[in-house]
Amino acid sequence: MFCPNCKRLLRPDRAAGVWRCAACGTTVPLGRGTEVGRSDPQGRSVAVVEGKVPTLPKAAEQCPKCGNGEAYWVLRQTRGADEPETRIFECTKCGHKWREYQ
Repeated sequence: MFCPNCKRLLRPDRAAGVWRCAACGTTVPLGRGTEVGRSDPQGRSVAVVEGKVPTLPKAAEQCPKCGNGEAYWVLRQTRGADEPETRIFECTKCGHKWREYQ
């Protein structure tokens, strides 16, 4: 919670049952005020997506583990700046990861 007067962070004082501002001394009863840290301040439910969402680009590469012909790929600079990137693949079927150095 934030102090209604000076807008600084309030600290809980559980013994007294209040939120207390170290700067100006303002107190607010515990359980009152606006909570911070929630995803949606209006109290609406937030959708949670479980599992993998395919957002990476795909390539026609054969998986060395299962033989599937499609994989996600991403480029990473794994060596020096004067060296080419490394392409990292992940099979869309079994999730096996492998690298291709260019």
